[in-house]
Amino acid sequence: MAVVSGAVLVGLLLAPLLRGLIARFAVPEGEPWCEACPLCGRAVGRLLPPTGRCQGCRGRLGAGAGAVEAVAAAVAVAVAYAADGPQAAALAWAGALGVALGFTDGRVRRLPYRLSVPLLAGVAALLAVAALAEGRPGVLLRCLLVALTVGALLEVAVQAGALGPGDSPLGLALGGLLGWYGWWVAIGGLFAAVVLAGLWGTLRAAVLLVRRRPWRGVEVPVGPFLLLGALTAVLVR
Repeated sequence: MAVVSGAVLVGLLLAPLLRGLIARFAVPEGEPWCEACPLCGRAVGRLLPPTGRCQGCRGRLGAGAGAVEAVAAAVAVAVAYAADGPQAAALAWAGALGVALGFTDGRVRRLPYRLSVPLLAGVAALLAVAALAEGRPGVLLRCLLVALTVGALLEVAVQAGALGPGDSPLGLALGGLLGWYGWWVAIGGLFAAVVLAGLWGTLRAAVLLVRRRPWRGVEVPVGPFLLLGALTAVLVR
């Protein structure tokens, strides 16, 4: 119980920073980063309150009230549950930045390099430290091979126009992280991501049909499901 409580506290403490990242980077492709409130011009701080509102005009900035806090706390608990070695630091790094990336992709269908590249670099560095700490430098070769495989698969989809360019570095990072646990865990993570994305798209389409809303297909934000699939694979391995 103490571990869960501590993890929830960590998630809640990180949430204001994650909110700041989401508010700044959740902008459509081609637009400048959000440095100020679009309504009143007040500078967007690095930390934002749980209300998700501008402290000047109370206009909405980024994610809705309480959403980031709930997800960050849940991810922190999942990471604490899955932590069983020095690679937990890489998992925690991916979980924290993954929250910001997931909300950003969900809002604007975009995974900005300003978030995905630090995620990749941090995971690579922390996995290298973990491998040396355990005296298993050879595991890094498997991490690299899995990362390249997942990244290549996603890059094919990017070139085909099915995914955005930010999905490739995210795939490299998650592939390397899952590679620590083995090829089957990585395959399971991809499978879970596909299934979850398919279920979400089907549910969304059904809701639109029931509400008799016009639609020409459902655009699915892939990033959140890649992240959720990876976390699911690690938890059930």
